[in-house]
Amino acid sequence: MALTDVAIEKIKTMILDGRLKPGDKLPREADLAEQLGISRSPLREAVSVLSMLRILDVRRGDGTYVTSLTPDLLLETMSFIIDFHQDSSILDLFEVRRALEPMAAEKAARLMAGEDAAQLLALTEAVDPDSPIGDLVANDLEFHHRIAAGASNPVLCSLIDSVAGRTHQARAWRAVTQEDAFEQTQREHRAIALAIGERQPTLAAALSLTHVAGIENWIRRNLAV
Repeated sequence: MALTDVAIEKIKTMILDGRLKPGDKLPREADLAEQLGISRSPLREAVSVLSMLRILDVRRGDGTYVTSLTPDLLLETMSFIIDFHQDSSILDLFEVRRALEPMAAEKAARLMAGEDAAQLLALTEAVDPDSPIGDLVANDLEFHHRIAAGASNPVLCSLIDSVAGRTHQARAWRAVTQEDAFEQTQREHRAIALAIGERQPTLAAALSLTHVAGIENWIRRNLAV
């Protein structure tokens, strides 16, 4: 069993046996890691997963708490997971992304200002594997938005932003369930940003197509359709 899975099981056991109750604050990360007998890195990943599942609530500057664990809160998460695995409409959204985003990357490589291209590249370094899932998803959305904006076509940018917003939860789910999702995403984002900054429209479009198609294929493999 992966260390992250071990950490998830141990935290879940603490909740089930009453050591952690709804609304309780978890011990400090270092103390909890020592208490559970695991390192801090898989513990952070476990907290991210349980936060996404609405079991834990990470409050910046305050700590991590057990949620209310009310049925409606947990059912909201279960509803998304069921919808994700049974509803192929998410693939329709990624098909649209596959058509639009290479076009945006090609245009951005020709039209984006040099300073904006440098900031796009810097954005790929703004998060790391220990960043909260929400920050990773926000960084991903911002990266694609900046490319769309750099294409200097407001209609194209609006379309891409609209589609991207509807894939928010799918991006988060991939981030916590695909083992190398962060490394792969950052590697592909950096390659796209470099192609745009080096004024290589054809390469930028090809890299963008590969990036979106790769995520689409992962979703397709994980759909029960």
